Amino acid sequence: VDWLGAFFITAAASLLLIWVTFANDKYDWLSWQTYVMVGGTILLALAFVLTETKAAEPIIPLRLFRNRTISLASVASLFVGVGMYSGTVFFSQYFQLARDKSPTMSGVMTIPMIGGLFISSMVSGRIISNTGRWKNWLVAGGLFLTAGLSLLSLMRYDTPYWQLSIYMALLGIGVGMMMQNLVLSTQNQVAPKDLGAASSTVSFFRSLGGAVGVGVLGSVMSDRISHYATNSIGELSPKARMAAAQAVGGGELPDMNSLPLPIRHWLESAYGHGIADVFLYAAPCALVAFVVVMFIKEVPLRTTGALTQAAQEKAGTVENTLESTVENTMRNVPDEPVQEKVPSLTAPAPVVGATEALATATASAAPMTAVATIAEPGSGGDGTPVHGFVRGAESAPVPQAAVTLISLAGRQLGRSVAQADGSYALAAPGTGSYVLIASADGYQPQASTVVVGEEPLSYDILLSGTSGLTGVVRASGSALPVKDAMVIVTDVRGDLLATAATGEQGEFAFTDLVPGPVTIAVNAGGFRPRALPVEVAATGITRVGVDLDAGARLQGVVKAPHGPLADARVTLVDQAGNVVGSATTGTDGAYAFTDLDSGEYTVIATGYPPVATALTVTGTGADGHDIELAHPGE
Repeated sequence: VDWLGAFFITAAASLLLIWVTFANDKYDWLSWQTYVMVGGTILLALAFVLTETKAAEPIIPLRLFRNRTISLASVASLFVGVGMYSGTVFFSQYFQLARDKSPTMSGVMTIPMIGGLFISSMVSGRIISNTGRWKNWLVAGGLFLTAGLSLLSLMRYDTPYWQLSIYMALLGIGVGMMMQNLVLSTQNQVAPKDLGAASSTVSFFRSLGGAVGVGVLGSVMSDRISHYATNSIGELSPKARMAAAQAVGGGELPDMNSLPLPIRHWLESAYGHGIADVFLYAAPCALVAFVVVMFIKEVPLRTTGALTQAAQEKAGTVENTLESTVENTMRNVPDEPVQEKVPSLTAPAPVVGATEALATATASAAPMTAVATIAEPGSGGDGTPVHGFVRGAESAPVPQAAVTLISLAGRQLGRSVAQADGSYALAAPGTGSYVLIASADGYQPQASTVVVGEEPLSYDILLSGTSGLTGVVRASGSALPVKDAMVIVTDVRGDLLATAATGEQGEFAFTDLVPGPVTIAVNAGGFRPRALPVEVAATGITRVGVDLDAGARLQGVVKAPHGPLADARVTLVDQAGNVVGSATTGTDGAYAFTDLDSGEYTVIATGYPPVATALTVTGTGADGHDIELAHPGE
């Protein structure tokens, strides 16, 4: 962990935000405090940069900024954050102060902005996924963002809401088109190992721009409101001016509903005009973001995920090795056709698609890694046939199995469905190394690397069936079946695999489980939960029995001289002095503890002078353990 880099970037950002928060309030913008804090921020930022150049695992790899797209996207995100956060913060103040709306209604009235953001981000994301083109959306988003903020600078306290809705919608559309697509443009430029750092860098600059922007614009809002209030107070009558001075003289927000109508309109006008100026100052920031994204070079969106990209990087090396091995083998082939067996290498774990198969195959590939029949070179046609049989346990054919041929770069080249006898046939585009994937319902997918020459290749595929797990849940001691117990199966990582409820005889069953270690957890009413590890066999059905211990209960009533005592505190302590549980009595004075082990306990009741009683819990527990509380002498 880059602790030193984390310290410097946190300190730099914090000092900057402290300066922005108190500037123009505790001290002037141009003051010795400003010089100290801004200078300190710059020094801490330089220290962070120096630290990152020497860190083994830097928080922000500085080499990322050599990419023009990442640098420009970070700058654009900084200014987009100003527009985005100014809308969410200052709209609430506008609707409350300039239009006299409640906090709840202030949020409701910003729905046009949120709706524009939601629709534009969803539509642009869908179209980008289909076309792979994203820059036009960034440019259009910058245009909408600038237009929305500019139009919002024209609003006043009495501007019709339908006009505000249009302005807010334009702002939301701009933010929706730019905010996430700037992250997308960055992710599209980096290697899989840098995705996290690049994405968080752009997001950090957006959040920093928003935080700094809100602080600066908040100071601007305060100044502009005071300016407009001072300039327009002369329009009030002398009596009204005195009342206005009393209303705002305390430095707190006045209660608009309690003010006379002329003073109320005067204040609402000042607030509306002053908050509008906030958007006027934010509009140039949006314009800067618009200009910056114009210079971002568009690279078509990648169509493969990070795992596939990483596999492709390895695939180039593996493919060169395999092709070199094939060439050496073919040089040593005698004049007569020779059938050569090569050791088979299959995926060590279930593979669910071409991406995972490629990653598995390329990660573990070695020269000549599949059972294949390679004939001597001959005349080729429109592709080399690859055929064989898909079989299961005891060589039984697996009909309807899907067989797919892909290149080591992850591109699908052919697909076939096994016939009733398990046979399949497809064609490879030429000589070379490929990945052959087979999958079928009820079987584990299989991936293998095959080497194809210029003669037809015969390759049989053996699929392993998925395993089953059955069992019975019984009560300990009596061996009676437990009905409706919940049985949960999780893998070694804790991910849920399957759930089921037991039947009349306490039985449960799971099918299509992948062989390996799993955990079974059983829970039933009146019993203590239990979990146990189980190893699911590679073939056949694994059977297991689960015995549940009954949970004992303890209940009773706390009584006072006048009858049942409410709100009494009852604490249960075991023999080792550990607090097992506590309860507060209701109006009937009753208390209860469930799911207890057999053993010695102490019950302590308070409310009057405390009383402690000892008891032994066995079997299903104890009912009617009543406790008498009273003051001395009663």
